[in-house]
Amino acid sequence: MGSIGAISAAAVFVFLADKAQNYLIPILIAYATGTLLTAALYGLIPEAIEGAGGEPHGIMLFVLGSILFFFFLEKIIIWRNCPDESCDVHAAAGPIVLVGDAFHNLTDGIVIAAAFLTDFTIGIAVGFAILAHEIPQETGDIGILLNGGFSKRKSYIYNAVSSSTTIPSAIISYFILESIIIITPYILAISAASFLYIALSDLTPELHQRLGLKHSVRQLIFIIAGILTMLFIFSFAVHSH
Repeated sequence: MGSIGAISAAAVFVFLADKAQNYLIPILIAYATGTLLTAALYGLIPEAIEGAGGEPHGIMLFVLGSILFFFFLEKIIIWRNCPDESCDVHAAAGPIVLVGDAFHNLTDGIVIAAAFLTDFTIGIAVGFAILAHEIPQETGDIGILLNGGFSKRKSYIYNAVSSSTTIPSAIISYFILESIIIITPYILAISAASFLYIALSDLTPELHQRLGLKHSVRQLIFIIAGILTMLFIFSFAVHSH
């Protein structure tokens, strides 16, 4: 669902009328922002601290360091945003999107495996948060491929292949992390950092593209909806302990 499912949903959005896309995608982005922030701050970081023996400083250093890592990674690869139409990266936007997406989804697989090893409900919540943010992201990626001259069929197939790295990554990580469970809290910390970085660096700036009271209120409502969804899912983890 987090890889091929998100691609299929994104393909539907890409082929909708422009008016429908312009209305629905900002809603999805707002909703995904709420789910990611809640998954990181309410779910992953507390679980990581608990798994590390209750000492928060080491985990928070991992979160801080990971945010810096994702910043420099995006600076180096620049697979999403190239503000200058003439920059070198823009000419190869399609292949860069595919390579970056493959790496990103491989990371998602590790995140999902670590979450399920911690708690089944945490795994469900993390998987849901990943699905929520993958749909608007993959919609943008397919749009970039179409703009780069790829056919609709090739845009879907190539993006599906690059996104399918989630599946083997999750399976392999599940068995590897199970044998070295001691590092799972630190994987959760890195996961939380990736969620925070995506929400605050990628998604929030998109929301600021639309000004006005109507858009702002709608965004806030769907951010809160994302938060409440995740709190509802996490409530089952609390009851299961």
